Amino acid sequence: MTVSPLVLTTLAGLSTGAGGLVVVLCKPTQRLLCISAGFAGGVMLVASLADLVPGALRFYGMYLPPFACGGALVLLLGAGMLMAALLGRLLPEEEELAARMAGDTARTAALRTALIIGAALLLHNFPEGILTLFAGTADPSLGIRTTLAIALHNIPEGVAVAVPFAYALRSRVGGAAAALVSGFAEPAGAVLAMLFLHRWFTPGFLNGTMVMVAGVMLWVALAQLLPSALAGRDRLPGLLGTAAGLLGMLLGIAALP
Repeated sequence: MTVSPLVLTTLAGLSTGAGGLVVVLCKPTQRLLCISAGFAGGVMLVASLADLVPGALRFYGMYLPPFACGGALVLLLGAGMLMAALLGRLLPEEEELAARMAGDTARTAALRTALIIGAALLLHNFPEGILTLFAGTADPSLGIRTTLAIALHNIPEGVAVAVPFAYALRSRVGGAAAALVSGFAEPAGAVLAMLFLHRWFTPGFLNGTMVMVAGVMLWVALAQLLPSALAGRDRLPGLLGTAAGLLGMLLGIAALP
């Protein structure tokens, strides 16, 4: 039985909800916050540098000389990192959030982290939904492999959203719901592509978009997740979480060519 490409895209996106189950099963503590931030940061670093960028490098290498190809990737990565930095500037500062949380600095920092990660994942999941839809339409078996690969790295991203939201809002259900909602960008991207934007989504445009997404993920990992994981007395759990994310994602990429 052939599975609809839109169903595959929805399943890939909503796999972030599986990451949200962590906060249902485990109480969100400061230590879990560090572990999950490190784990998600490791996953994002590897997904960006060992998966998204090499794929685009191979694609553009077929049309551009080496130096021009490298320059294009650097510019696209830089544009993604700049976009993530500007996005962070648009969100409320910690002082403003603290005023709403009775000066609880730990919860304030967790909430701002959750907002940044959630916004980054919305940007990230949108083109992923289009990619999964197109892969499933072109080749059902490729669509299933793409869905599985995306679902595997969406799960730790769901953890990265759910834990800080649950910690900041003191609501496990709220954290799990935030993880699930962040995945809706993937089927939304697929539906918009089918209805309005399909003429624009050439292979070159999609590869360029994915490199910019890699830049967003790199910035979030380096500027938000890893500093959160390695701050304070829970540095060792944060380091272990980062190592687990790096090694686990490398294993996932190797197992799903």
